[in-house]
Amino acid sequence: MARLKPNLAEDLIAITSKLPWWVGVVLAIVAYALLHNMAASEVAAATQPGQLGQLVTQTLFKTLVSVGQYLLPFAFLVGAAMSAFGRYKRRALHEQAAASPDRGALNDMTWQQFEALVGEAFRRKDYAVTETGGGGADGGIDLTLKKEGETFLVQCKQWKAYKVSVTTVRELYGVMAAEGATGGFVVTSGVFTDEARAFAEGRNIELMDGSALHALIRGVGVPAKAASASPAATPAGSLACPVCQSAMVRRTAKRGANSGNAFWGCSQYPGCKGIRAI
Repeated sequence: MARLKPNLAEDLIAITSKLPWWVGVVLAIVAYALLHNMAASEVAAATQPGQLGQLVTQTLFKTLVSVGQYLLPFAFLVGAAMSAFGRYKRRALHEQAAASPDRGALNDMTWQQFEALVGEAFRRKDYAVTETGGGGADGGIDLTLKKEGETFLVQCKQWKAYKVSVTTVRELYGVMAAEGATGGFVVTSGVFTDEARAFAEGRNIELMDGSALHALIRGVGVPAKAASASPAATPAGSLACPVCQSAMVRRTAKRGANSGNAFWGCSQYPGCKGIRAI
């Protein structure tokens, strides 16, 4: 039984640390107000022998509440402090990557920092970001994005030496279908295979390689899923490439699973391989 208390406190701190810092502060204030009010109430004296058990229960409850009125708010405040510190680190990481002249900085960080950086980049594009951690029952999803009532799933791959294969994109597509997500992103510090790019075409999955991510961090790239205008109803010349911001032109896939399907391609191809779905 003694092991349950610290685990409960650790769980509360961990959960609160994932929330905005001010939410933890509000929870601490509310928890203290409620528990303090309970702790201040009087325990009714036992006037009959049959009320002894009730008296013991009330006394034990008041003791727990008296301790909890300090411990519970403390756990919430610790979680709020961790949330604020994590937010500060993510911002600093983003500024450091944005100041880098090339994408080399993406390979000089840990995978945890890479995921935090990707989350911060999307957060600055007005997405509500939830860090899920990946590798579990979620099918390896690292981030869940919310925007305008729509859900997007993100897989992060900080692979320095290998290309991201079509297997990763297929996995994301399967989880998208299972979760009913509007779209998805696979983000890597490296590059993708041709098979991965071919599979993503027409499936509302955006593949962001190291160059595209670095452009997004520097504020010169916007995820295609965030575009408010419908590409099918917008002249190609008004669309900006999500990688280099050049004008886009209508193209038709000549091979792969999407052969014959139309899409918007960067006018600077093959120098830039940025695409948008139609």
